Amino acid sequence: MAKELSNIGGDYDVLLRALKERIRIAQVRAVLAVNRELVLLYWQIGREILTRQQQQGWGSKVIDKLAKDLQKEFLEMKGFSPRNLKYMRAFAETYPEEPIVQGMLAQITWYHNIALMEKLKFQAERLWYAQKTVEHGWSRNILVYQIESQLYQRLGGAVTNFDRALPQPQSDLAHQLLKDPYCFDFLSLGETA
Repeated sequence: MAKELSNIGGDYDVLLRALKERIRIAQVRAVLAVNRELVLLYWQIGREILTRQQQQGWGSKVIDKLAKDLQKEFLEMKGFSPRNLKYMRAFAETYPEEPIVQGMLAQITWYHNIALMEKLKFQAERLWYAQKTVEHGWSRNILVYQIESQLYQRLGGAVTNFDRALPQPQSDLAHQLLKDPYCFDFLSLGETA
């Protein structure tokens, strides 16, 4: 056995590294798939609650009972508290279209989605921050920091008419200047700008 192992050589090390990398990639893909399913499940649960509240007049007591019964059935799962069921309802109300949830929002964690709902009023901003979270791999804390520092407004999330009102070189420069928070500070422009 020892002689057999001594003949392995450098090829074995290359194979081992490649297999480790494949395993890690597969693990990440599995976690992402589970996350997508979980976010979609939470949206579907929220939609069911919302629909029944609208059609049958269910109140918050039903949510408490539903939470208790789901927790009893799924002891190993922690996501069925009354508070989280209310978040699910709010999620379905905030995003009434399933394709939106299946797209960008299913690529970020449930806690990222809760932060977006709690911190932002407008759907366009929520989706913009969700997209940036996916692009840059932001943690929930970084996402909250970016929202609180108004990254959307600083990086050109604001709508302008520069491309129609200014010639090409000046419109590009105007866009870049608006992305620079120091320009806003220097000009003493506040949130109204």
